[in-house]
Amino acid sequence: MIKLHESWRAPLQKEFDSPYMAALKEFLRQEREAEKLIYPKASDWFRALNATPLDKVKAVVLGQDPYHGDGQAHGLCFSVERNTRIPPSLVNIYKELDLDLHISPAPHGNLLAWAEEGVLLLNSVLTVEAGRPASHRGKGWEQFTDAIIKIVNEQSTPKVFILWGSYAQKKANFIDAAKHKILKSVHPSPLSAHNGFFGSRPFSKTNEFLTANKISPINWQVDR
Repeated sequence: MIKLHESWRAPLQKEFDSPYMAALKEFLRQEREAEKLIYPKASDWFRALNATPLDKVKAVVLGQDPYHGDGQAHGLCFSVERNTRIPPSLVNIYKELDLDLHISPAPHGNLLAWAEEGVLLLNSVLTVEAGRPASHRGKGWEQFTDAIIKIVNEQSTPKVFILWGSYAQKKANFIDAAKHKILKSVHPSPLSAHNGFFGSRPFSKTNEFLTANKISPINWQVDR
């Protein structure tokens, strides 16, 4: 059931073979055996990696945990399935997109179009128990996704790392700022968006950096 693009398999093989991953697999097996509902579905656990091949990554957006409500999480950070209410943080992301690039908010919250443009929409933790936010933290996912960030950092082509909020900004320790562009701001949550997220222009700044490095810019239009 697990789907993972071939470009990630060899770089991540050491992680898949590691003791911490074996422990994580056992934890998830026990959770499912106990008939606990886990989001997203297993085939979407690596959706971010499957939708954005390693050699196609232009930018990375880091989230924290999957959404824990029914019909929301599908393996891309900040993104939800179509026909699901758009979460408040994504509403604010759409507002900034409109302010920055005059792209009107999409009528849905599915960001697969961004992933297919080369935006790696990576949560730090890739699973969660239904109705229990942060329930799968500290089980091994963070080590796995830190390895993903390091792999992207090691690529020769410059990338943009978009770090929203203090949790994501800690990951800057793994990123070579001399080679890549790091964009930091407060989180787009309604609790903080007015303290520096609005007006931060992450979308145009990303494209300016890519263009300056002779990389085609990202089409940030969601609904197309």
